[in-house]
Amino acid sequence: MPARVFAALLSSERGALTSAELGERLTISPAAVSGAVRHLAQVNMISREREPGSRRERYRVQGDQWYSALTGRDAMLRSWQATLREGVSHFGLETPQGRRINDTLEFFQFLEKELGSLMERWETHRAQHHGR
Repeated sequence: MPARVFAALLSSERGALTSAELGERLTISPAAVSGAVRHLAQVNMISREREPGSRRERYRVQGDQWYSALTGRDAMLRSWQATLREGVSHFGLETPQGRRINDTLEFFQFLEKELGSLMERWETHRAQHHGR
């Protein structure tokens, strides 16, 4: 359901819809809309805003939501790495579980490094092609 809601927002003319508009467009219940937008907001894929002069919320997808979502992962990756380091330290590299945990740690270290480089290349690409 989050993917359907995200696609509806992304394909809407303004990039923003209310809960009622999402429910109508997707023919889904208010509860389904609520759960989907809660998830999307938690992972920074959409933002919530109030309609001027109203108590109704509108949900908006930003043009750079992928960039924001991925750059927000840095803190999480570092947290996982710290936990994995504790696991390696606890079990030791001479044990099967220590080696598995270390492999996962090395993957997250690699991912963090590559995502940083990838984000820099994206910024350069975007500036060249969109003048931003």
